[in-house]
Amino acid sequence: MDMTNLLGELTFHDGLIPAIIMEADGQVLTLCYMDREALGKTLETGQVHVFRRSRGRAMLKGESSGHTQQVKEIRADCEGNSLLLVVQQHVAACHAGYRSCYYRQYCPQSDSFRICEERLFDPKEVYGA
Repeated sequence: MDMTNLLGELTFHDGLIPAIIMEADGQVLTLCYMDREALGKTLETGQVHVFRRSRGRAMLKGESSGHTQQVKEIRADCEGNSLLLVVQQHVAACHAGYRSCYYRQYCPQSDSFRICEERLFDPKEVYGA
């Protein structure tokens, strides 16, 4: 797949570009990073691929859990240094078992975070101990 025009519009820092993953209904699910390989695989398959810094490689989002993301739209910010992927999420985006990685809300009164979403799955059952 020729991505010459696309890559010419984007700025990768240290080989990576941040990508916000958002459900088609507007809920922000997570922030991840993509390298050129992950972006190419995403365009090729229609499924979100990310660069996992902890594993040092591109991989399918949901590769371990099966909770994949079908791409509906890809946008770039005004400077081409970040992406927004609008997706249809299958099950949950967060490895902690929540639909969104942003399941904790800050409460100024207690100066703490509280869980503000329902957990959709038990990570131990999906990923093991």
